[in-house]
Amino acid sequence: MHRIKVNLGPRSYDIVIGRDILNRLGQELLKLKAGTDAYIITNAWLKNKYGAKLTRALAGCGFNPHFKIVPDSEKSKSLEAAGLVIKDLAKWDKSRKVFIIAFGGGVVGDLAGFVASLYKRGVGYVQVPTTLLAQVDSSIGGKTAVDLDMGKNLVGAFYQPRLVFSEIDLLKSLDKKQLASGMAEVIKYAVIKDPGLFAFLENKYKDVLNKKPAALEKIVVSCSTIKAGIVSRDEKEAAGLRTLLNFGHTIGHAIEAAGEYKAYNHGQAVGLGMIAASDLSRRLGLTGPETVLRISDLVKSYGLPVKLKGVSLEKIVKAHYRDKKFIGKENKLVLIRGLGQTRILRNVPLNLIKKSIQDITLPL
Repeated sequence: MHRIKVNLGPRSYDIVIGRDILNRLGQELLKLKAGTDAYIITNAWLKNKYGAKLTRALAGCGFNPHFKIVPDSEKSKSLEAAGLVIKDLAKWDKSRKVFIIAFGGGVVGDLAGFVASLYKRGVGYVQVPTTLLAQVDSSIGGKTAVDLDMGKNLVGAFYQPRLVFSEIDLLKSLDKKQLASGMAEVIKYAVIKDPGLFAFLENKYKDVLNKKPAALEKIVVSCSTIKAGIVSRDEKEAAGLRTLLNFGHTIGHAIEAAGEYKAYNHGQAVGLGMIAASDLSRRLGLTGPETVLRISDLVKSYGLPVKLKGVSLEKIVKAHYRDKKFIGKENKLVLIRGLGQTRILRNVPLNLIKKSIQDITLPL
């Protein structure tokens, strides 16, 4: 079992990673002294498959578990959904010893963290991520948010979990699309921080796609270590270091929004966003075409699209101006000089951004 520390003073917490460790969750929670009543936010499929095992792990250590089922879709990341969960939580919470467990992927994690940050001005919560994307990225760092019609993650807060508990065996149930979506974030970490991980992903892609536990464990440990280090040094992006985690996301989020969150899921959009961002880096003379090709080939090898179709360039450009990190019309993009070498640029010429998006776009 691996234990990685997110060092944030009084808000510090551990990321625990291992195989066949779900039965040890209760023991980890006892150390936190967060409460006795576990309000578990999850979806119906996970409840049916793992609910009994999770209940045994918690009840065996004296916890009182209660499951709240939410739809397994982006619709659960809304103010309306959060309001319904908070009302249900208030009805159930009688002992004032409640804490929240997010048992699910990124949507459940974001919703649970958002609810935890608001209820009673903040209660403790624990992330038990069940998807690759959540284990390597969204469960770590305390970003909680819900969406508005105008864009993703526009209402939220930095609110750190008390623990992130990543059970590798939960990833066995992922389908190809879910696995590929998580791999987009893994590739992001490799590009911005770890050329060695990038080479591993190139050489061991069959092991990863076949969900070999050792390969998945290496990926989760590597990415969690990188993110823990970044968050520990720049919790709220005040120093600019955490901004590096947005590589591929500015254009990726715009693709998601332009496609009305139906044409492409998050991982697919980020994969396309990384290809566009690396091509934009080439156009600006920061990196060579060979780096762009390696990134594109790696994205493709994990079953992610490398060409965009069905979404107009005009909608993508319009959506990209809604990025929270822009100041007015002044854009801000994470670009690369090579693997493991990043650069943040402002006021990137719009015509170059359009050309890079056009390069990955098939005719409508």
